[in-house]
Amino acid sequence: MSPDTDTDTHPLDNPVWAALSGPHRDFAVSGGRAARYRTDANPFAALDDPDDPRAWEDLAALVGPGTEVWLTGLPTPPAGWETVLAVPGVQLDGSAVPGEPAPEAVRLGAADVPEMLDLVRLTEPGPFLPRTVELGTYLGIRHEGRLVAMAGERMRPPGWTEISAVCTHPDHRGKGLAARLIRAVAAGIHERGDVPFLHAAAGNVNAIRLYTSMGFVLRREPVFIGVRTPGAPDAPDAPDAPADEKKA
Repeated sequence: MSPDTDTDTHPLDNPVWAALSGPHRDFAVSGGRAARYRTDANPFAALDDPDDPRAWEDLAALVGPGTEVWLTGLPTPPAGWETVLAVPGVQLDGSAVPGEPAPEAVRLGAADVPEMLDLVRLTEPGPFLPRTVELGTYLGIRHEGRLVAMAGERMRPPGWTEISAVCTHPDHRGKGLAARLIRAVAAGIHERGDVPFLHAAAGNVNAIRLYTSMGFVLRREPVFIGVRTPGAPDAPDAPDAPADEKKA
């Protein structure tokens, strides 16, 4: 995968590709004109040019037959590809969102992943996998020792950082925890010279209302699309071969 990106294209127009060919190169599995995140960190894949049939061929070769991957934007899969799910979304620019540290927030790491996964399963903020925490800074707020809210960084196109996994336990909503964590994550993003942005499902109106009240503005309306590559899945190489996402 070439590290160069089209200077006429904004990084947020194809954010997964921009991230995987830039700041998140170390998390990329790539082949030709296609790339994907490591499957234990992020379910999204990307095409250098979604209008190029060769990029789709490269993606099929990269992930293998009968494999489900997620894309974002407005791609039209070629014949033979199955669209598993399409979720209308919004992309929000956080250029005007001020950063503000949250003294009560703690940095979350590998030891906190079981609790983070439990909170994600309960609240469904979007994809969060066992190694997603390695993609950037994740902050959490605890109450009586239990993790009750969190937010962190996912994709990093050049000059931008996506705030993701914003969630609060139902018993602790209405206390402003999500907003405090978003501002705290944004503070770290601004400190290194990046600009925060967000993705959300278009139907998640409560979250979008919060984000816009904080200063996020609508930039574009992508679709989060789950697609399955043509063909039947490959059989495992051996009987004991080790075995190796919903809203965006």
